[in-house]
Amino acid sequence: MITRILLTITLALCAGLFSQALAQHRDHLTAQEVDLVKEAQVLDKRVEVFIKAADRRLMVINNSAGANAKQLKKDSERWGELPAGSRAELVADIARILDEAITNIDDVSARDERNPLIGKSLRKLAAAVNTIMGQLKPLSAEAKSDAEIASFELLNEDAQSILEAATRLPPEVEKKAKKNK
Repeated sequence: MITRILLTITLALCAGLFSQALAQHRDHLTAQEVDLVKEAQVLDKRVEVFIKAADRRLMVINNSAGANAKQLKKDSERWGELPAGSRAELVADIARILDEAITNIDDVSARDERNPLIGKSLRKLAAAVNTIMGQLKPLSAEAKSDAEIASFELLNEDAQSILEAATRLPPEVEKKAKKNK
């Protein structure tokens, strides 16, 4: 029992150290993405920026930029060029982007836990996480390097945290359309 606890703590510390080491060498958002995050002052809009930033890395990982060339051209002025890096770096970027989104939701929740944008943002983030994890799950099985394995583990931890939090949300209340008289 104690051995299991010590092993768990050791793994958590290693993942944390790996995350810090990557953070020192590489920013997980491009300069233009950072500006877009700063501009998005409303929580749900800020989460949308994080989701789009993660999707851009997913596009590079899946090498689907060619299929989305028209959209990329449209977005390039606002979002800039697609990020570059190894698969391990891009997966770690996605993990840190999700972590930053979690932090933003937590910050708003700490100030006003009844804010309706918390549930809306968390639902959007959970839906995006399902998509991201669905696309990356086959690639995680192919991970060979320690950096890549650690990146996928970090991503999985953040994804599980988001999905678990989303399951604790109350059911979404549908708004009834007002009748015009």
